[in-house]
Amino acid sequence: MPLTNDESSRYARHLTLPEVGVAGQQKIIAASVLCVGAGGLGSPIIAYLAAAGIGKLGIVDCDTVEVSNLQRQVLHGTEDVGRRKTESARDTVRSLNPNVEVVLHNVRLTSANALEIIAGYDIVVDGTDNFPTRYLVNDACVLSGKPNVYGSIFRFEGQASVFAPRLGGPCYRCLFPEPPPPGSVPSCAEGGVLGVLPGVIGTIQATEILKLILGIGTTLLNRLLLFDALEMKFRELKLRRDPQCPACGDHPTITTLTDMAPVCDITGAMNPDEVTVQDMKKVLDDPALGIRVIDVREPDEQQIAHIKGVPLLPLSQLAARFGELDPNQAYYIHCKAGGRSMKALQFLREKGFKKLRSVKGGILSWSAEIDPKVPKY
Repeated sequence: MPLTNDESSRYARHLTLPEVGVAGQQKIIAASVLCVGAGGLGSPIIAYLAAAGIGKLGIVDCDTVEVSNLQRQVLHGTEDVGRRKTESARDTVRSLNPNVEVVLHNVRLTSANALEIIAGYDIVVDGTDNFPTRYLVNDACVLSGKPNVYGSIFRFEGQASVFAPRLGGPCYRCLFPEPPPPGSVPSCAEGGVLGVLPGVIGTIQATEILKLILGIGTTLLNRLLLFDALEMKFRELKLRRDPQCPACGDHPTITTLTDMAPVCDITGAMNPDEVTVQDMKKVLDDPALGIRVIDVREPDEQQIAHIKGVPLLPLSQLAARFGELDPNQAYYIHCKAGGRSMKALQFLREKGFKKLRSVKGGILSWSAEIDPKVPKY
């Protein structure tokens, strides 16, 4: 379709690029992109794709906006706290570009709905923050033959790539065939993230999407781009498809989608090595129970939020200081969300400690279920 006068004005800086022009802008308007996640990465992805004029923009997210999101999730504002992220994102897109069709998927992406949702889009962009969804997005894209524009962030570092076996490149499982063991990798809630970092990586993802649509430039297919914000350095790794890959290899074993257990889950089923924050409160209220509680977060975290009467023994110092603990004493171990406390439990168990339990959900659950005066961070 010819561009309207409004579109010609709105996309004027695209039209003057010989690599884009009218024909290229028409490709952008005709394209459809599904963004999985409307958080840190999803914010710049969705905003820039909307501004560029993507014709159909799908957004998958089942979360609501929290105050702690606002440091990096710039799609949302203070007035959006408590709203669905998809609805807040839709309103931001409408203010940027009312010509974009926004389709909301207010669901958690699962093996039961992923293929159906993805089927309606040309390109999928991964804005997730957890391993189960990341692997699900990858597998669904491989089975659907759709490009998967990948990005991830942690603390001060990020990475991006384009996974598209049908275009001759690898998939995510060619790099990482299986997710890490539970508790081995801290979440962004545990490790933190520099607020501007998802802006850098998400904008790179949006750039790759536009290049794929336009068929211009050299994409990140067969390359993994690594970014270190502290050093302000980029480097890249060459990638290639793994013939033994369980998803896109010569003899794939992943032919249907399955849901995997969360790597770090503060809301799901209890692990036998875990106790609840209610259990922790009981032992703090009644010293006669003979169970001590220790905090394995870092000192700067304790300054933000702490539970009265709980001593600090940071996980980073545990190998050098575990001799301060009594191997015959019973301990409940807590951290921010449960990942590091489980690591501490495993380390101490190897050292001969037997009476150990990790507090599920850590201080975040304590704040939510026991004492809301304890700040969430």
